[in-house]
Amino acid sequence: MENTERFTNRAEHYRKYRPGYPEAVTKLMKEACGLGHGARVADIGAGTGILTRRLLEAGFEVMAVEPNADMRRAAEEDLGRYPGFHAVAAPAEATGLADGAVEALTVAQAFHWFDHAKVGVEFRRILRPGGWMFIIRNHRQAEGSELARDFEALMKRMLGEGYVRAAHRDRGEGGRKIREFFPAGAVRLEEFDNPQTMDWTGVRGRMLSVSYAPAEGEPGHEELIAGLEEIFKKHERGGVITFEQKTEVYFGRLGE
Repeated sequence: MENTERFTNRAEHYRKYRPGYPEAVTKLMKEACGLGHGARVADIGAGTGILTRRLLEAGFEVMAVEPNADMRRAAEEDLGRYPGFHAVAAPAEATGLADGAVEALTVAQAFHWFDHAKVGVEFRRILRPGGWMFIIRNHRQAEGSELARDFEALMKRMLGEGYVRAAHRDRGEGGRKIREFFPAGAVRLEEFDNPQTMDWTGVRGRMLSVSYAPAEGEPGHEELIAGLEEIFKKHERGGVITFEQKTEVYFGRLGE
Protein backbone atom coordinates (compact mmCIF):
# COMPACT_ATOMS: atom_id res chain seq x y z
CA MET A 1 0.00 0.00 0.00
CA GLU A 2 1.22 3.48 -0.88
CA ASN A 3 1.97 5.62 2.16
CA THR A 4 -0.43 8.28 0.88
CA GLU A 5 -3.32 5.77 1.01
CA ARG A 6 -2.69 4.27 4.46
CA PHE A 7 -5.33 6.44 6.11
CA THR A 8 -8.04 6.05 3.49
CA ASN A 9 -11.25 5.03 5.33
CA ARG A 10 -9.69 6.09 8.67
CA ALA A 11 -10.17 9.84 8.24
CA GLU A 12 -13.30 10.07 10.38
CA HIS A 13 -11.66 8.34 13.35
CA TYR A 14 -8.52 10.40 12.81
CA ARG A 15 -10.29 13.77 12.79
CA LYS A 16 -12.35 12.99 15.89
CA TYR A 17 -10.02 11.04 18.15
CA ARG A 18 -6.37 11.80 17.46
CA PRO A 19 -4.84 14.10 20.09
CA GLY A 20 -4.38 17.75 19.29
CA TYR A 21 -1.38 19.97 19.95
CA PRO A 22 -0.97 22.46 22.81
CA GLU A 23 -1.12 26.20 22.28
CA ALA A 24 2.52 26.24 23.42
CA VAL A 25 3.50 25.07 19.91
CA THR A 26 2.26 28.21 18.17
CA LYS A 27 3.47 30.37 21.05
CA LEU A 28 6.94 28.95 20.40
CA MET A 29 6.62 29.74 16.70
CA LYS A 30 5.76 33.35 17.49
CA GLU A 31 8.01 34.12 20.44
CA ALA A 32 11.12 32.05 19.72
CA CYS A 33 11.06 32.32 15.93
CA GLY A 34 9.44 35.71 15.35
CA LEU A 35 6.59 34.53 13.13
CA GLY A 36 3.95 37.25 13.13
CA HIS A 37 0.23 37.42 12.48
CA GLY A 38 -0.51 36.47 8.87
CA ALA A 39 2.79 34.64 8.35
CA ARG A 40 2.47 32.07 5.56
CA VAL A 41 2.97 28.51 6.78
CA ALA A 42 2.90 25.25 4.82
CA ASP A 43 1.54 22.40 6.94
CA ILE A 44 2.94 19.36 5.14
CA GLY A 45 1.09 16.06 5.45
CA ALA A 46 -1.71 18.04 7.10
CA GLY A 47 -4.09 15.07 7.27
CA THR A 48 -7.48 16.07 8.66
CA GLY A 49 -6.10 19.42 9.80
CA ILE A 50 -5.48 18.85 13.52
CA LEU A 51 -2.35 21.04 13.62
CA THR A 52 -3.69 23.20 10.78
CA ARG A 53 -6.53 24.34 13.03
CA ARG A 54 -4.09 25.38 15.76
CA LEU A 55 -2.04 27.35 13.19
CA LEU A 56 -5.13 29.12 11.86
CA GLU A 57 -6.31 29.98 15.36
CA ALA A 58 -2.89 31.55 15.97
CA GLY A 59 -3.46 33.89 13.02
CA PHE A 60 -1.23 32.26 10.41
CA GLU A 61 -2.15 31.79 6.75
CA VAL A 62 -1.86 28.06 6.11
CA MET A 63 -1.30 25.96 2.99
CA ALA A 64 -2.47 22.52 4.14
CA VAL A 65 -0.64 20.09 1.86
CA GLU A 66 -2.21 16.61 1.91
CA PRO A 67 -2.27 13.93 -0.83
CA ASN A 68 -4.96 11.66 0.66
CA ALA A 69 -8.40 12.68 -0.60
CA ASP A 70 -10.34 11.41 2.44
CA MET A 71 -8.08 13.20 4.89
CA ARG A 72 -8.00 16.41 2.86
CA ARG A 73 -11.80 16.43 2.49
CA ALA A 74 -12.18 16.20 6.27
CA ALA A 75 -9.86 19.20 6.69
CA GLU A 76 -11.80 21.19 4.11
CA GLU A 77 -15.10 20.44 5.86
CA ASP A 78 -13.77 21.44 9.27
CA LEU A 79 -11.59 24.41 8.35
CA GLY A 80 -13.00 25.89 5.14
CA ARG A 81 -14.56 28.78 7.09
CA TYR A 82 -11.13 30.17 7.98
CA PRO A 83 -10.07 32.80 5.39
CA GLY A 84 -6.41 31.84 5.84
CA PHE A 85 -6.97 28.15 5.00
CA HIS A 86 -5.85 26.76 1.65
CA ALA A 87 -6.03 23.04 0.87
CA VAL A 88 -3.33 21.71 -1.48
CA ALA A 89 -3.71 18.28 -3.06
CA ALA A 90 -0.09 17.20 -3.32
CA PRO A 91 2.55 14.97 -1.71
CA ALA A 92 5.29 16.37 0.50
CA GLU A 93 7.92 15.64 -2.13
CA ALA A 94 6.24 17.80 -4.81
CA THR A 95 3.96 20.36 -3.18
CA GLY A 96 3.46 22.54 -6.25
CA LEU A 97 3.96 25.66 -4.14
CA ALA A 98 6.00 28.50 -5.60
CA ASP A 99 9.66 29.08 -4.80
CA GLY A 100 9.99 30.90 -1.48
CA ALA A 101 6.23 30.69 -0.92
CA VAL A 102 6.24 30.34 2.87
CA GLU A 103 8.00 31.64 5.96
CA ALA A 104 7.70 28.37 7.84
CA LEU A 105 7.02 24.68 7.36
CA THR A 106 5.30 22.38 9.84
CA VAL A 107 5.12 18.60 9.80
CA ALA A 108 2.99 16.98 12.50
CA GLN A 109 2.99 13.22 12.99
CA ALA A 110 3.94 12.63 9.35
CA PHE A 111 7.69 13.02 8.86
CA HIS A 112 8.33 9.25 8.93
CA TRP A 113 6.14 8.77 5.83
CA PHE A 114 8.27 11.05 3.61
CA ASP A 115 11.20 10.43 1.27
CA HIS A 116 13.62 12.53 3.31
CA ALA A 117 16.10 13.19 0.51
CA LYS A 118 13.37 14.48 -1.80
CA VAL A 119 11.56 16.58 0.78
CA GLY A 120 14.85 18.14 1.82
CA VAL A 121 15.16 19.61 -1.67
CA GLU A 122 11.49 20.55 -1.87
CA PHE A 123 11.33 22.18 1.55
CA ARG A 124 14.37 24.34 0.88
CA ARG A 125 12.80 25.39 -2.42
CA ILE A 126 9.48 26.58 -0.98
CA LEU A 127 10.92 28.19 2.17
CA ARG A 128 11.90 31.83 2.07
CA PRO A 129 15.54 32.56 3.01
CA GLY A 130 15.84 32.28 6.78
CA GLY A 131 12.56 30.36 7.03
CA TRP A 132 11.81 27.95 9.85
CA MET A 133 11.10 24.22 9.92
CA PHE A 134 9.04 22.58 12.71
CA ILE A 135 8.69 18.80 13.06
CA ILE A 136 6.12 17.97 15.73
CA ARG A 137 5.29 14.63 17.34
CA ASN A 138 2.91 13.47 20.04
CA HIS A 139 4.31 10.65 22.18
CA ARG A 140 2.18 8.53 24.47
CA GLN A 141 4.22 7.56 27.52
CA ALA A 142 4.83 3.80 27.45
CA GLU A 143 5.90 3.55 31.11
CA GLY A 144 5.15 5.33 34.37
CA SER A 145 1.71 3.97 35.19
CA GLU A 146 -0.14 0.66 35.28
CA LEU A 147 -2.43 1.93 32.50
CA ALA A 148 0.56 2.72 30.28
CA ARG A 149 2.10 -0.70 30.91
CA ASP A 150 -1.16 -2.56 30.30
CA PHE A 151 -1.75 -0.68 27.06
CA GLU A 152 1.80 -1.27 25.86
CA ALA A 153 1.48 -5.01 26.54
CA LEU A 154 -1.79 -5.17 24.58
CA MET A 155 -0.28 -3.38 21.61
CA LYS A 156 2.72 -5.68 21.48
CA ARG A 157 0.58 -8.80 21.90
CA MET A 158 -2.11 -7.90 19.36
CA LEU A 159 -0.26 -5.84 16.77
CA GLY A 160 3.08 -7.61 16.90
CA GLU A 161 5.89 -6.58 14.59
CA GLY A 162 3.98 -3.66 13.07
CA TYR A 163 3.68 -2.00 16.45
CA VAL A 164 7.23 -2.85 17.52
CA ARG A 165 8.59 -1.21 14.34
CA ALA A 166 6.40 1.85 14.85
CA ALA A 167 7.43 2.18 18.50
CA HIS A 168 11.11 1.92 17.59
CA ARG A 169 10.62 4.51 14.87
CA ASP A 170 8.82 6.92 17.18
CA ARG A 171 10.93 6.53 20.32
CA GLY A 172 14.41 6.03 18.99
CA GLU A 173 15.25 6.01 15.32
CA GLY A 174 12.73 8.74 14.49
CA GLY A 175 14.39 11.37 16.64
CA ARG A 176 17.78 10.59 15.12
CA LYS A 177 16.45 10.93 11.57
CA ILE A 178 14.81 14.23 12.40
CA ARG A 179 18.05 15.62 13.81
CA GLU A 180 19.94 14.45 10.73
CA PHE A 181 17.45 16.28 8.50
CA PHE A 182 18.60 19.67 9.80
CA PRO A 183 22.05 21.15 9.23
CA ALA A 184 24.53 20.17 11.95
CA GLY A 185 23.88 22.11 15.13
CA ALA A 186 20.80 23.86 13.71
CA VAL A 187 18.00 21.93 15.43
CA ARG A 188 16.48 22.64 18.83
CA LEU A 189 13.99 20.57 20.80
CA GLU A 190 11.18 21.68 23.10
CA GLU A 191 8.78 19.35 24.92
CA PHE A 192 5.34 20.12 26.30
CA ASP A 193 2.92 18.07 28.40
CA ASN A 194 -0.13 17.11 26.36
CA PRO A 195 -2.27 14.50 28.17
CA GLN A 196 -5.30 13.08 26.38
CA THR A 197 -8.43 12.22 28.37
CA MET A 198 -10.99 10.01 26.61
CA ASP A 199 -14.18 8.09 27.21
CA TRP A 200 -14.64 4.60 25.74
CA THR A 201 -15.76 5.94 22.36
CA GLY A 202 -12.64 8.08 22.18
CA VAL A 203 -10.30 5.26 23.18
CA ARG A 204 -11.79 2.93 20.58
CA GLY A 205 -11.74 5.65 17.92
CA ARG A 206 -8.14 6.56 18.57
CA MET A 207 -7.14 2.92 18.16
CA LEU A 208 -9.00 2.63 14.87
CA SER A 209 -7.24 5.74 13.54
CA VAL A 210 -3.90 3.91 13.63
CA SER A 211 -2.72 2.79 10.19
CA TYR A 212 -1.56 -0.68 11.30
CA ALA A 213 -4.55 -1.54 13.56
CA PRO A 214 -6.98 -4.04 11.98
CA ALA A 215 -10.19 -2.36 10.83
CA GLU A 216 -13.66 -3.79 11.42
CA GLY A 217 -14.01 -7.10 9.59
CA GLU A 218 -10.25 -7.73 9.43
CA PRO A 219 -8.53 -10.57 11.33
CA GLY A 220 -7.69 -9.61 14.91
CA HIS A 221 -10.06 -6.63 15.08
CA GLU A 222 -12.54 -8.07 17.57
CA GLU A 223 -9.80 -9.43 19.82
CA LEU A 224 -8.01 -6.08 19.83
CA ILE A 225 -11.14 -4.12 20.72
CA ALA A 226 -12.06 -6.63 23.45
CA GLY A 227 -8.60 -6.31 25.01
CA LEU A 228 -8.80 -2.54 24.79
CA GLU A 229 -12.21 -2.49 26.47
CA GLU A 230 -10.90 -4.68 29.27
CA ILE A 231 -8.11 -2.18 29.94
CA PHE A 232 -10.55 0.73 29.81
CA LYS A 233 -12.88 -0.88 32.35
CA LYS A 234 -9.96 -1.65 34.65
CA HIS A 235 -8.58 1.89 34.68
CA GLU A 236 -11.51 4.25 34.01
CA ARG A 237 -12.47 6.75 36.65
CA GLY A 238 -15.71 8.64 36.09
CA GLY A 239 -16.04 7.09 32.65
CA VAL A 240 -12.69 8.30 31.29
CA ILE A 241 -9.01 7.41 31.23
CA THR A 242 -6.04 9.69 30.64
CA PHE A 243 -3.00 8.83 28.55
CA GLU A 244 0.05 10.79 29.65
CA GLN A 245 1.64 12.26 26.55
CA LYS A 246 4.38 14.64 25.47
CA THR A 247 4.50 16.87 22.42
CA GLU A 248 7.98 17.20 20.94
CA VAL A 249 8.84 20.14 18.68
CA TYR A 250 12.07 19.92 16.70
CA PHE A 251 12.74 23.27 15.04
CA GLY A 252 15.42 25.25 13.28
CA ARG A 253 16.40 26.81 9.99
CA LEU A 254 17.16 24.51 7.08
CA GLY A 255 19.67 26.85 5.44
CA GLU A 256 20.32 27.10 1.73
